[in-house]
Amino acid sequence: MSLKYTTVDDIPQIHQDLRRAFRTGKTKSIAFRKQQLLNLCYLVEDNWERIKDAFFADLGRPREEAQLLELNGTLGELKEAYDNVEKWAAPEKAPFSWLWFAMSPTIRNESKGVVLLISPFNYPLYLLLCPLAGAIASGNAVLMKPSELSPAMAALLTELVPRYLDPELYQVVNGGIPETTKILELPFDHILYTGGGRVARVVLAAAARHLTPVTLELGGKSPCVIDPKCDVKTAAKRIMWGKLVNAGQLCLSPDYVLVPEWFQETFVEALKNAYYELHPIDPKVSGQVTRMVNESHAARVKALIDNTKGTIVFGGEVDMETKYAAPTLIKDVRGDDSLMSEELFAPFLPVVPVKDVDEAIEFINERDHPLNIYVFTNNSAFKEKVFSNTRSGTAAANDTILHVMAYGMPFGGVGGSGTGCTTGKYIFDTFTHKRCTTDSPGWLDPALMAARYTPYNKSAFRLLNALLKPTLPPRDGSMPLATKLSYGAVIALAGLAATWLACTGKLDLRLPLRFLNRL
Repeated sequence: MSLKYTTVDDIPQIHQDLRRAFRTGKTKSIAFRKQQLLNLCYLVEDNWERIKDAFFADLGRPREEAQLLELNGTLGELKEAYDNVEKWAAPEKAPFSWLWFAMSPTIRNESKGVVLLISPFNYPLYLLLCPLAGAIASGNAVLMKPSELSPAMAALLTELVPRYLDPELYQVVNGGIPETTKILELPFDHILYTGGGRVARVVLAAAARHLTPVTLELGGKSPCVIDPKCDVKTAAKRIMWGKLVNAGQLCLSPDYVLVPEWFQETFVEALKNAYYELHPIDPKVSGQVTRMVNESHAARVKALIDNTKGTIVFGGEVDMETKYAAPTLIKDVRGDDSLMSEELFAPFLPVVPVKDVDEAIEFINERDHPLNIYVFTNNSAFKEKVFSNTRSGTAAANDTILHVMAYGMPFGGVGGSGTGCTTGKYIFDTFTHKRCTTDSPGWLDPALMAARYTPYNKSAFRLLNALLKPTLPPRDGSMPLATKLSYGAVIALAGLAATWLACTGKLDLRLPLRFLNRL
């Protein structure tokens, strides 16, 4: 299936049609959203094998891997949105307060409008349809821009989306730089971009012209910190598996390993054994490792491995004709090595020797905040030390990759690895405007709020001010019991006064004022 690019001149009209369709109010219906989400689930379910075929056509991706990590994960996210859209979209009552309850403070979860999703090539289904589910659940119209680097998947989604979803509200636009540039000239109510930092800067600059909020999922160099007392065999196997998933073309891929220098040879041997256990047959022959997405990426990773000053333990081959990069383990890698210059996005695993865990932490903190930090240890203090003294989008101990699918958990970067969250309820909130509403009954004025009007009544104003202005604790942070009781008494009196007024239409302020005079 060939991918046909959208005509640049048609893009503004598509955008205008989406805005017009959103203004009809069709997406306000929870029943409508729920049906669209169910249709989206069946888009995946009905086309399970065709989707696997597209993965293989674009990346040579093993069908088993595609099903395990992308199809199952995608369908799980879509089903979660379907199951929870009514709860997520329901108005939220503010926490109870004696001062404000009468105004019925409520948060309305409202749609932002027309949102733009720009997805990458490496997980072209998961990283487009999961945010799409959040956007549908929150009642938005959506313009989708799949990666042109995964043309088979983009063509398949272009065919399927209008068959399963309302074409007035959900549109796919295909293209490269000219088409994306035209899209970014248009005003959106939110943009979600998944990809690299260079393009993210372009997206942010374009969004700034319209003051459009942006969520970024960017990746980065995610390190593995090794405690020599960990379960070495299990750690090595899980790291090697995580490294080779999708040939390392994954934002959560373990990018490099930090290990005490004296322990490097032991751990390298464990990694080597793990690789041969996972791949008893050369993966170039067995087809169990994905290829690089295109010639440009193959040339990039070839330059990285050709220029390393580390010692290649196994691998090192990049076949430009087939775009196959061999799984490669490299030891004795230093911080200024070519392999440490950028996110690898390749099946290369550098091992960086350090003095100890403190130096490992320092090494991580000298660089951009990664999307994830992996720690392998059986010691809770070791894990806590690494987690507490570093920053990353997420953090995982004793495994790789799988935590992104943990139910109910946020996923997103920090700093150079991104901003905002892109899963479950958190992506729903990303595409939702939390609108504060109140409704003040007329009886509040004679009860309490009349003190705000001029000319000021000193007695009434003093009571209102006592209720509104917080009293600070002593500078050492303590608060005497008597003060706590006084606060409680004032609030209780205010509540009783409001309740009494609601019943009788009158209010005597003398009792509260006599109490305040004693404070």
